[in-house]
Parts: sequence; structure tokens; C-alpha cells
Amino acid sequence: DKLSIAQTAYLAALPKAPNNYHPFRNTERAITRRNYVIGRMFQNGYIDQEKMIEAQSEPLNVNPRPFGAHIFAAEYFAEDVRKKVAELYGNKKILRGGLSIRTTLDPKLQAEARESLVKGMVGYDRKYGGWRGPVTRIKLTENWAEDLTKIERPNDIKPWRLAVVLEVNKKVAKIGLRPSVDRANKISAVRETGLIPYAEVKWARAKLKKGLGKRPKSVSQVLEVGDVVYVEQTTSNIENYKLRQIPKISGGMVVMDPHTGRVHALVGGFSYKLSQFNRASQAKRQPGSAFKPFVYAVALEQGYTPSSLVLDAPYEKKIKGQRKIWKPQNYSKRFYGPSTLRLGIERSRNVMTVRLAEDIGMTTVSKYARDFGVYENLNPYLSMSLGAGETTVMDMVTGYSVLANGGKKITPTLIDRIQDRYGRTIYRHDQRECTTCFAEKWAGQEEPKLIDHRKQVIAATTAYQITSFLEGVVIRGTAPVVRKLGKPVAGKTGTTNDYKDAWFVGYTPDLVVGVYLGFDSPKNMGRSQTGGHLAAPVFLDFMKKALKGKPAIPFRVPNGLNFYRINGKTGVAAMPGDKNIITEAFKDGAEPPEELVNFEDSIDNFDSLENSIDTLDYFDSGNGSIIILDDKLDSQSLDLSLDSGAIF
Repeated sequence: DKLSIAQTAYLAALPKAPNNYHPFRNTERAITRRNYVIGRMFQNGYIDQEKMIEAQSEPLNVNPRPFGAHIFAAEYFAEDVRKKVAELYGNKKILRGGLSIRTTLDPKLQAEARESLVKGMVGYDRKYGGWRGPVTRIKLTENWAEDLTKIERPNDIKPWRLAVVLEVNKKVAKIGLRPSVDRANKISAVRETGLIPYAEVKWARAKLKKGLGKRPKSVSQVLEVGDVVYVEQTTSNIENYKLRQIPKISGGMVVMDPHTGRVHALVGGFSYKLSQFNRASQAKRQPGSAFKPFVYAVALEQGYTPSSLVLDAPYEKKIKGQRKIWKPQNYSKRFYGPSTLRLGIERSRNVMTVRLAEDIGMTTVSKYARDFGVYENLNPYLSMSLGAGETTVMDMVTGYSVLANGGKKITPTLIDRIQDRYGRTIYRHDQRECTTCFAEKWAGQEEPKLIDHRKQVIAATTAYQITSFLEGVVIRGTAPVVRKLGKPVAGKTGTTNDYKDAWFVGYTPDLVVGVYLGFDSPKNMGRSQTGGHLAAPVFLDFMKKALKGKPAIPFRVPNGLNFYRINGKTGVAAMPGDKNIITEAFKDGAEPPEELVNFEDSIDNFDSLENSIDTLDYFDSGNGSIIILDDKLDSQSLDLSLDSGAIF
């Protein structure tokens, strides 16, 4: 009874040929068919002549869907939701089941995430990809606007627009912008023009077979009349536009609530229309050093403390069945001797991580990696401790969420709830129970509490210690750019061999964000293109927008921790006159050592050994000596005073 006669008639007309009577593409045909149905209603006695005339004269008012996945740049998100629902109920249920699906998407965060990732990809492409020429060229006529509408372009890369060069000289190019086209395929009569000044093309060095050409000295060196290009309006002058091109590099990004696993934003690449492959949830890439925090978390679970020392010195391992010898190196190509766990994370020391993984056992690391949600089945090889195993951005963010939420296992989700056509809830992600929530009245009982059955992967105290280490990565380590956020934040960079993959996964107390950049066909992105250089700025750009206007919230400290002032370099209790003092969290029953004998001498000795060490034979835990066997050096004992649990 809420529909008019005209509306009812139009709905009745649709089933025969919905496309033929599309309200926007075939408006006149739709009205004719609707009016035919109204006429039959009159002939069959359902309405009188007056109502027939009134209904047939009513315009066909159809409100278009106000929102679509592309509005929020959320096609990748929407497709993953579709796959999940199909997995649960089948494709037929999606199309005909009348399901109502409530997702976890936050439109604001989704738009901001895509904006930040695109900014990072475009920035790299402009600097290292060079100018690869226009999208196409057209013969310039008075119908240039109509010609532009015939050129296929993705509709999910706003605010970019297609434009054609109308005039060009050394200082500026005049462009004509693609007009809008409505749902009935009617081209707007409005003709917009703009300018591309030299300042917006000077980045466009020509892409050569080897490297890039020289910086252009004029606009006419870059653009010609008839060139069809992508442009974006500048913020400083609405008449001016920036020259754009679709980047070759790609990437993925995930934003998650660490306490619930709800995914607020997911970006799977530059454009879903250009490539449906999802780099956030499908692409398996090596995370590199971004995996190290999980190794250190396992070590802390196994009895290590933040002051425990691990040897940073040359390491060799024979590969079974091969003549090859594996020699992991630090990024700096140097070694720093016995170092604390914190330094190992903050400075991303590879050799320390390998020794740590060898001591606690890669089988144990693999088990924890599965519980963290990072890997389903990680091969127990030492190289895997350095992030050599392939995983996804989604899985890495899932693992870091465990660190952020106090050690609880989570299951990531894009769906909160699904209801059938009758409004009945048939799926709910949150499985927590509240057995006392339905009491009719209060009778002095305790207030209702949700029962959480999730597994405790690591102790809350361990999770905080790792979080503190990762705060140090931002303050003193490999991600200094993130300090500009000005709020408590933890995170870790990741870079793979030959600079093929760049990662940064970081978090605040209530938001975890993972960023990955790389080519779909892995290749070297250039020397120094590390996670700290490429991915961390994307994280920073997003977090500035996501946390704008929100208070700085410190990480929550669980019970069972005590804080001590220690020497950040040696790990021993701070003494008067120490310069490298930090506050470190120790679990109940543990504390920093009071002194460390000959620590400085030991560092100097190990640094000078360089690659001369052949094998580390054994560690005598009784007197704190390390015995090194080498054919170039006499057997020697380096006297070290070590924290309990520090095994090399």
C-alpha cells in the first residue's frame, strides 16, 4: 500500500525484460511498457479511468542506488565479502537468497587508506618509473569531448580524470576534460578546460630502455596536441591540473581492529577495474624483517628477558645435501657483538635473529606462527626466521593484532552479521557469550560479562614487551619517519632480498595497519627502497588522517610487569653517569643484571673478527665463555657475563 499505481505497474513490467525497460538506459521504452500495464489494469477492472490517466501521466521517478563499492574505492573489499558469503552459502543464495549483509567496512578509513596507498605508489612511479607517454592519442576536432567519452577508463580512480591536450607551449598545456555521462548515456553539454603548468610535468623524465632520460625543460617536451592523459586538479589553483599516469608498482593495505579482527579497510591495488587480483588478501610475498617480532615474542615466552644477550657475529650453516654454506648478513654488512633483544629488533639484526631462532627451535617458531595467524604451515628452516616464507598482508596484520591486543588469538573478518530475507540472523562473527545478560531483574548478582573463549597465544606481558620493542623501532630504529605521528605507535619494517618487497606493519592501541609495496612480477625496486623508505611513509600518511583530532592513547600495561631503568646498550641496571638509559619492562621474577664484565671489549673483538669466524662450536654456560674455533685464529675464549637465558 506504499506504492503508487504507476510504481506497481512498472515493477510488474520489469520481469519480462529488465534490461529492455531499464529506467535510465531505456527510459521511453520503460514508460511505454509501464503505461501498457496500467491500461490492462483498467481493462481488467482493477482501477477506474481517472486513476489510469493519472497514473500514466506520472513521471518515471527511480532513485539510483546512492552507494556502490566504487564510491568508497571498496571493490576489493566487496569482492572478498562476496567470496566469503559464497563459501558459506553458495552463489545461488547470494543472488536469490534475499540476504542482508552487515560488513565491517568503515567508509572514511577505506577512502583514506586508498588515498594513502595510491599516494605512495604514484610517488615511487614518478621518481623511478619515468614518463611512459599518453594513454592514447586522438585527432583533435570540435567533437573532442565526445571522442573522450569513447575511451575506456577505470571508474574507480577518482579524483583522476581523462583529458586531451588542446594547446601546448613551453610553459603550459591547455587541456579539455572528459565530460560526465549520465545513466542514460547522455553526454553533458558542459565543456571544461584547464591548464597543466610546467611545475606539474617536470617530474616526467622519459622512460628509456635503460634508466630514465633527463628532466624535461618545457611542457612541450612532454606533451603534444591530441595526447590523452590522466590529470588531477591541484588544491592551490582550481584551474591547474597535475599530470598523472597509472603506476606500474602495486601494493596492498589492511586496517584492522586488533581486539575483534574487524577489517575496517582493505585496498588490494591501484584499481579493481584494471586488476581484480587482491594484493592485500591473495598475494603471497616474503615479509622479510617484519616477521622478526614473532621470533622475539617466542623467545620471551621461552624465558628470555629484554636484557638477554644474543651474539651478533658471523654465522655459517651447512645446507643438508648441498655443498653450499648459508651465511646470513646484517643490512649494514657489519657485526656488533653481544646485543640485547631490544637492539636486535630496533636495529633489525639478521644474524641475532637466526641465532635466537636456532636456540628456541624453528619447530617452536612454526607452531607459534600458526597460532599468530601469520602462516598455516611454516617450514622449520632457519631462513624462515628472517621472513623468507610467503604470506599475505591480511595474515601479517592478523599476527600483529595479537601483539596489540594482549596476546589473544583473533580471526579476521569483513562481515559482522548476515540475516536472511525474514530478518533472522544466520551468521554472526562475534561468538562471545553472555549467559547472565537476560535476567529479568537485578538481585544483587554481578554485572553481566561476555565470556571470551579465544586462545591466549602469548602472555599479555610478552605482548607488551614486544610492543615496547616495536615502539623503539619508531623512536630509535628503522622507521624514524613514523615518529612524525606524534602519538604512541609501534611497528616494524620489512625488506626482502634485492629490494623486491617493502613492508611496514604498525599499530596504536586500537588500530593495526599493514602496508606492502612491490611489483606483481617481483623485481628490484632500486637500492635503498626499503620498508622504512617506501611503506612506512604510507602508514604515516594514513594514520595522520585516521587519528586526526583523537587523543594520544598509551599502550595498556598488563599486570605482572615491573619497570627498571637500564643501560639501553648493555641491558644492565642503569648506573650513575650512564648515557643510554631507557625504561624496560620485566616480568615478575626477572630483573636486569647488575653488571656485565668486559662488555665493551667483547663488542670490539667480535666486530674485528668480520668474516673470519668459521663456526660457533659451543657456549659454556658455566663460566659465560664462548669458544670459537677458526683456522685463522687460535682457539680463544671471550669472557662475557650473560643474563640467564641468553644462549648463543
